[in-house]
Amino acid sequence: MQLELVQGDITRQRVDAIVNAANSSLLGGGGVDGAIHRAGGKAILAECRQLRDRVYPDGLPAGQAVATTAGKLAARWVIHTVGPIYRRGDAETLRSCYRASLRVAAGLGAMSVAFPLISAGAFGWPPDDAIRQAVDVLVAAPNEGTARLVLWQPETHELAQRILSG
Repeated sequence: MQLELVQGDITRQRVDAIVNAANSSLLGGGGVDGAIHRAGGKAILAECRQLRDRVYPDGLPAGQAVATTAGKLAARWVIHTVGPIYRRGDAETLRSCYRASLRVAAGLGAMSVAFPLISAGAFGWPPDDAIRQAVDVLVAAPNEGTARLVLWQPETHELAQRILSG
């Protein structure tokens, strides 16, 4: 899989699928989750409610992923995944978020997927380690196509560039 680093707004990415760092409720929230729900509109929330009613009554477990429409976004789909709250030794759950999202993307036929830096915001994952976990999974993925790691803050984008070049 080809990896691209982009500094910017994930809701403005023109890709097949956008990955949402979702809350387990799937009903929106703050950060990336709230931004995607606001920009994508009511269609995303409607499908998330159906998923909660029919498939995930207790919420989507951390490390898993599920797709919905992208509503008004430029993408076709939103792939929702729930990252872990930071604890040393829980990197496998974080890595699972990326792998599960890639599996869902492959099942949809998505060739370009934009990822946020999962768990690095309110869930407290140190940005340098979150970048390393994401990059390790994405560059090793057997999927064809492009994975775009979209980093909101310029400092995080610069950190990712340093990590990739070092």
